[in-house]
Amino acid sequence: MKKMFLLTIIVSAAFSCAKKVSQENVTTKETKKEILVGGDTDSHGCKASAGYTWSTLKKECIRVFENSTRLNHAEDGKTYTTAAYVIFDANKAELFLDTQKESIILERKTEGDSWRKDNLELIPWKGYVLKKDGKILYTGE
Repeated sequence: MKKMFLLTIIVSAAFSCAKKVSQENVTTKETKKEILVGGDTDSHGCKASAGYTWSTLKKECIRVFENSTRLNHAEDGKTYTTAAYVIFDANKAELFLDTQKESIILERKTEGDSWRKDNLELIPWKGYVLKKDGKILYTGE
């Protein structure tokens, strides 16, 4: 008799605890907002979470790390984890820098010349060299 009474208490306690836990889970799920992966698009419709960014030169969303030339920070004794990217179209070059929200369009007058805009210069030498105010920032092939 004591065993039956004790078993009844244990079973009823287990069911009452299980109900409380499931009610808490339902409440938590109802209050959470759904966040869709890949649901972030910029003003051009490019999905940054998928690695896409707008190219002014190509007039489409591109993945700069797939369709461009990578430029690494110039050797100055420091370790960097970022890079710049550049894509080319005729006498124009579009530069994607980690420090800029928008890309920068550089232009050159003739083939073999440097691409320029303001204080930036992209020189075709042993690959490419990007200078700002005459100081080498990035190099790449």
